[in-house]
Amino acid sequence: MSLTQIQTLTVFVDDQERARSFYVGVLGFEVRADVTMGDNRWLEVAPPGAATAIVLHRPFPGATAGSSAGTILASSDLDADVARLRSAGVTVVGPDELPWGRQATFTDPDGNGYVLSAAV
Repeated sequence: MSLTQIQTLTVFVDDQERARSFYVGVLGFEVRADVTMGDNRWLEVAPPGAATAIVLHRPFPGATAGSSAGTILASSDLDADVARLRSAGVTVVGPDELPWGRQATFTDPDGNGYVLSAAV
């Protein structure tokens, strides 16, 4: 195998425009691609400088928006990021001190779950 990295992760959302507003406006991600191809829209976002991006896509047949959980986002200032999320109206659990480090959790408007982890 010659695999070298994870390029993109797909997160299913019901409303791509609402998701774009959340990921860009609240999380501070940048839009890497926003292309409509027929009935499909490829909306790719990522933290500035990140190698891996998230594709915010309408659910494929048999999939459900809000079904993603456990994606870990590294933060260089966990307390400031938690405060920013809360000030934007996002419900955040934590931060908590855990044996492996500090982390907090939140969901996007569709219910996709994320772990915000203090960068090591």
